[in-house]
Amino acid sequence: MRPEQPSRPEADTEPDAARARDRLPRAARLGAVALSLVGVLLLARGVAASNAAVGLSEASQEGLAVPRWLYVATGGAAIGASALLAGFVTDRGFVNRVHEWRREFGPGTQFRRVATASGGVLGAVLVGLIVYRGFTGPQVSTINFAVVVLFAGGRAGLTMWAYAVGNVWPALNPIRTVTSQLPTGVVDYPERLGRWPAAAGILLLVWVETTAGVTGQPSRLAAAVAGYVVVAFAGAVLVGSDAWFRNADPVSAFFRFYGRVAPLAWEGGRLRLSLPAMRLVEDWAEQSRRDGGGGQTATDADDARLVSGLDDAAIAVALVWELTFSGFVTAEQGAGVVRAVVGVGLPPLLVYALLFVGGFALFYGAFLGAARVAVRRILTTRTPRELVVAFAPSLLVIAAGYHLAHYFAFFLSLLPSLSAVLAAPLSAPTNPVVFTLPAWVSALNIVFVLGGHLVAIWVAHSTAYRLFPSRLQAIRSQYPFVFVMIGYTAVSLWLISLPSTTPAFLG
Repeated sequence: MRPEQPSRPEADTEPDAARARDRLPRAARLGAVALSLVGVLLLARGVAASNAAVGLSEASQEGLAVPRWLYVATGGAAIGASALLAGFVTDRGFVNRVHEWRREFGPGTQFRRVATASGGVLGAVLVGLIVYRGFTGPQVSTINFAVVVLFAGGRAGLTMWAYAVGNVWPALNPIRTVTSQLPTGVVDYPERLGRWPAAAGILLLVWVETTAGVTGQPSRLAAAVAGYVVVAFAGAVLVGSDAWFRNADPVSAFFRFYGRVAPLAWEGGRLRLSLPAMRLVEDWAEQSRRDGGGGQTATDADDARLVSGLDDAAIAVALVWELTFSGFVTAEQGAGVVRAVVGVGLPPLLVYALLFVGGFALFYGAFLGAARVAVRRILTTRTPRELVVAFAPSLLVIAAGYHLAHYFAFFLSLLPSLSAVLAAPLSAPTNPVVFTLPAWVSALNIVFVLGGHLVAIWVAHSTAYRLFPSRLQAIRSQYPFVFVMIGYTAVSLWLISLPSTTPAFLG
């Protein structure tokens, strides 16, 4: 057993904070070194905003020049702000006021019931049209209803809505709408599996999107969607609708995790507004209340608690990694690496598989390693697993920022095509329009990535103050996780600075 550092009254922790602030010159030096490294990477060649939407990227690809100094300066600012935030903001009252701010808009039970019913019908119609038009529509990705709606409308638009406004997928999910009215639950869901099936499913869907050609061949996409519907329906009937969509369904997990970043959510039967991403901090507080005996049911507890184990942490890391992988394989440098490795005799799909699985293992291992380092640094009886569970929700803000950098311009450029296919789903547009975006839009990619990084640091900072009574413990516990987050952000900035291309051997 590792001895716990004794809890002390708040007044006794002031010297700890003072000593932490004394370390700021050292932090500044480290920040300068990190800034130099980021500068070397980003100055390696000219930058142009890349679009990581595999397959449809050609529809909106445009060389958008971004000054190199802007990447360097903003990257350094993010690193410096991270160190300053961890060292200076030590007022627990202020930290609590930020993430506990709430506004309620009333129960709205009738509105929610009507919205759920109409959303289920809309979802069923869209899924049916995606499958039908994928098989029968023109096999041209930029005008096919299935490809445009699923990727421009769902992969980009609906996901952005999930983390910017609120998660509406539970209302749109047609399979859940149907199975919730049927007798289900032939067998009990194996609790020992946790949400590992959902984590594996997310990675599998990303692999199919990247390597199976579904973005370029609508009939393949329709077959993949039909296969997902069959599996999801069978799973919901077998183990029960709630258990399946809470633990095993990758699409539900995808939107549920992103939705926790959003400011709007139904909580306790009421629509509540909070500051963006601050519900991720309350996630840990909710777990603590339940551990103390909150009298909640298992389902209520799961709805309140987003991350409760290493399986949930793996989902959070997967959401960061899948965008990183997508950005890498659609960058010219990434395609060059793949061609070079394939040139020695390895099959292309094996190379992509090694990159995909190996990269995820590296990202996940880095986060687990940060927890072990933190435990050794602060001498606490809290286990590395507890720290992983506590700090993993902060990764979702990084994922949201990175997703916005990948798909915001993509969504805007294809908005006319999306509107056209939705207006006439049974006929292909004869003259599809794609917006050509101004050059300044590419600069927003930097804002999105760094904004996600800074908010994620705040979430981790607030979580640390929930975990530890000592200010010094709270501050020092964050350092390994902040270092890993900076690594994720530096990779993201580097990838969006590279010119994009068609993935090697997959075009």
